Amino acid sequence: MITSMQIKLTLILATLTIVTGCNVFDGNSSTTNQPNAENIFAEQTFPTASPPISESTPEEVPDDLKIIWETWTILNNEYVDQDKIKDDKVPEFAVRGLLSALGDRQTSYVDKEYLEAQFSDIFRGEFGGIGAHVNINAEGKIIIVSPIDGSPAEKAGIKAGDVVLEVDGESLKGIGLLEAVNKIRGPKGSTVVLLIKHILDPTPIEISVVRDDITLPSVVLRTDPKETFAHIRLTTFYPNTPEILTKTINKVKDGGAKGIILDLRGNSGGVLGATVDIASEFLNEGLVFYLQDGKGRRQEHSVKPGGIAKDIPMVVIANAASASATEVLIGALQDHKRAKVIGTTTFGKGSVNMLRKLSNGGGVYLTIAYWYTPLGRKIAGQGLPPDIEVTHRDAKEADILQYKRAVEELELLTGIKQTSTGG
Repeated sequence: MITSMQIKLTLILATLTIVTGCNVFDGNSSTTNQPNAENIFAEQTFPTASPPISESTPEEVPDDLKIIWETWTILNNEYVDQDKIKDDKVPEFAVRGLLSALGDRQTSYVDKEYLEAQFSDIFRGEFGGIGAHVNINAEGKIIIVSPIDGSPAEKAGIKAGDVVLEVDGESLKGIGLLEAVNKIRGPKGSTVVLLIKHILDPTPIEISVVRDDITLPSVVLRTDPKETFAHIRLTTFYPNTPEILTKTINKVKDGGAKGIILDLRGNSGGVLGATVDIASEFLNEGLVFYLQDGKGRRQEHSVKPGGIAKDIPMVVIANAASASATEVLIGALQDHKRAKVIGTTTFGKGSVNMLRKLSNGGGVYLTIAYWYTPLGRKIAGQGLPPDIEVTHRDAKEADILQYKRAVEELELLTGIKQTSTGG
């Protein structure tokens, strides 16, 4: 039995969380996160005389896997270039191929070098990196979910939706998210060269980014505390985010706020327990979400008592960069009809992932369960659509239009006009 832990790799660079070892269905709170692989095969071009297949096949090898053992035996006995067979990377490629065949972008092999990387300070909100949330899409491509405001990535011209093709001249094709993150990370002050393809530009370009320590505040009040409608942005979910949010809500309530705009755009998720605590500030009772594993076992996470913002009118803004645990919060607020969601369909990262170590020092990062909203909507692979869709080809214009629509919705709910243009 292992304990669940989330490690948010917004390196800030990634929108993923690692659950280090554990059965999520033992009652412990679980968390989020991601990866991919490549497939290799060989074609025999001339016949050979094959010796008997492995007389020493372990009895415990399942029948379905005997062909793997048999193939390995044939290679050991007959393959012309025996040095390649002895290469440690050969078994790794086999594992990558096995995992790739599952067609799950969140399941992949993680090499030893990545697992040895230092990331002990990740939970504290300070990271060395370029300052961008990344994920892996259905085609196995590494994409920028969103650059962090004021980060080296944003200053260098990296945009939401960009595809990262290469890192320092090394292709990311067939590489899982965890390994890609490790390649992009680096010492503060060093430069990484990324080959980037913008959404509307068919020609990839190289962008140099100077790595830095990234500090990411998880709660940002974007309006004056005495504003009619408080614009509260949550950028991520750390363990202390609920506490900071509670203080912020009390501040705006003391200032006379009549409504809250909860801005979850670009929030790639974080600690799932924090998400439950945040949802509990706004909901009276019932489910926040539930997990279900491959054996049909279900684990429910319910609203906690004592929320301080159960009655204040609110709306939520979300976009395609709202992912993972953020989608859990959005789904709960939608299903309980607590708030309308304005913006675009969310990312669709709704799975629990576990990192299991292997004897070679590497590991398998695999999906062990899916998340569902209180009404049973599956998040993974499809995301959650908004109640009111507001979009625009220009990202900055979309941000403005979505905020304006949120203000209009609060004005309808409260019968009160916003006193200024706000955040």
